[in-house]
Amino acid sequence: MEAIRKQASKLREQVARQQQAVLRQFGGGGYGGSDTVITDEEELHRHQKLEKLYISTRSAKHFQRDIVRGVEGSIVTGSKQVEIGTKLCEDSRRYGSGNTCTSGNTLTRASLSFANARDQMEKERGTLLKALGTQVAEPLRAMVTGAPLVDARHLAQRYERMRQETESQTIEVSKRQAKVRENPGNPELVMKLEYAEAKLQDLKSNMTVLGKEAASAMAAVEEQQQNQTLQRLITLVEAERIYHQRILEIIERLQGEMRFEQQRIEAPQTPQVENITSSPPPPSYEEVSNGVNASQMHNGTSDAMGYFLGEVMFPYQSDSEFELSLSVGDYVVIREVTSSGWAEGECKGKAGWFPFDYIERRDRVLATKVIEVI
Repeated sequence: MEAIRKQASKLREQVARQQQAVLRQFGGGGYGGSDTVITDEEELHRHQKLEKLYISTRSAKHFQRDIVRGVEGSIVTGSKQVEIGTKLCEDSRRYGSGNTCTSGNTLTRASLSFANARDQMEKERGTLLKALGTQVAEPLRAMVTGAPLVDARHLAQRYERMRQETESQTIEVSKRQAKVRENPGNPELVMKLEYAEAKLQDLKSNMTVLGKEAASAMAAVEEQQQNQTLQRLITLVEAERIYHQRILEIIERLQGEMRFEQQRIEAPQTPQVENITSSPPPPSYEEVSNGVNASQMHNGTSDAMGYFLGEVMFPYQSDSEFELSLSVGDYVVIREVTSSGWAEGECKGKAGWFPFDYIERRDRVLATKVIEVI
């Protein structure tokens, strides 16, 4: 159909050029002067512009439809994934709540953490799917079937039919002009020529008005399509960015909790109370946060015990009074590190044990930063 349409357009342009040549041949004699030629050139330019607008708006419409189909397919698939993920969440929570293991509760806590994280991830996925439906698919679907595009295309089609009729009437006028020249003074031929010319003028006038309306409507639709489709794509990308960012935060937090549970299995028992109480008192924060190497300062002199400062990279929740609860971003004065991977130190005025893998050593820290954190 597209090839046929292009071929028809070329034939109409050839006919228009032939008409212009005929009008130039008979110009100046009272039939089809220079004004008519200018008008035909203007209409030819308007016709070409409408052809381009028609192709542009049709391509944009198909692209919008493709986006809607893709988004709707993602929503259907995503809804199924939410259903599966929710079922897995319920199964994990059921196992954690049952607490049937007799040798420990490590897997129980891990399964509950997994269930909570999975529940949050599925909620985030549901939020994403809702945003894709209401903010992307629905607005684009409304544009595809909306009245502005339909009305503009109808105007363009009406203009096309009137243009073809005008071209046919132009040929009719040329034929009658030739007959009048062959039979000068024939009143019947002159009357028919005058009637044909009057009809041609009416058609040209109406075609010009309709062409301007169609071009204006199609240009407005094209601009709306370009702007709104771009905005919907930006909305789609932003919604997916927020979704993946939140999912990453949930997974990283879950990974930290899982690693801790794994360390509970692999590491030996927490050091005895007497080991903790016999540890020397920690240095003050002023001593380790004055901008020098923390391992070199203890009561103003070098200390072989090697106190140093660490920054908390993963949160840790204590399970006993001898352990130390930590939050990401806290700074800890570390006094001892055991071969089993546990460390003893002080944070925010409290001392206790915690996994050393959760800490990164910081040899140089601004005093203001440490004071602000503690």
